[in-house]
Amino acid sequence: MKYLIVSDIHGAFDSAEFIINEFNKEKCDYILLLGDVLYHGPRNDLPAFYNPKKVISILNPYKDKIICVKGNCEAEVDQMVLDFKILDSFDGIINDIKCHLEHGHHLDLYKGDSKLVLYGHTHIPDNSYDIRGFHLINPGSITIPKNNSKRGYAIWDNHKITLLSMDKEIVSEYIY
Repeated sequence: MKYLIVSDIHGAFDSAEFIINEFNKEKCDYILLLGDVLYHGPRNDLPAFYNPKKVISILNPYKDKIICVKGNCEAEVDQMVLDFKILDSFDGIINDIKCHLEHGHHLDLYKGDSKLVLYGHTHIPDNSYDIRGFHLINPGSITIPKNNSKRGYAIWDNHKITLLSMDKEIVSEYIY
């Protein structure tokens, strides 16, 4: 299976359009959405192209193709307008590996036994090992990158995860 991994859209419709275009172009099976979908949050500047209603209209037609976890900027009303379920976290087998998906603002509390943890929140790409014994992947933010990173996402095809910038530059790869 092929997945598009993305985090921290923060209501920017150009980011949502990019995600759907890449999803279709890459012929992905699912989108793994790691939180902070509609609201920009009080610590972030208002993104260019901020239009949560347009993001809703772009993502909702893909409701059966999205696995989404709750970010720290999600509100109760977000679930009322999004047609896909916003989960607190997700645990399961994806591409033959035990995974945990969460936004990342509570990552320090994770005590599971997954081999791979996908998270967002920091807006900084990450491909590293945690001392607790799992691999960490963060695609960065598709809208508001931090620490001089570029707007990013990832493609997970079989046993390879490639972190990419929106201009297709490979940031990092993880092969298991």
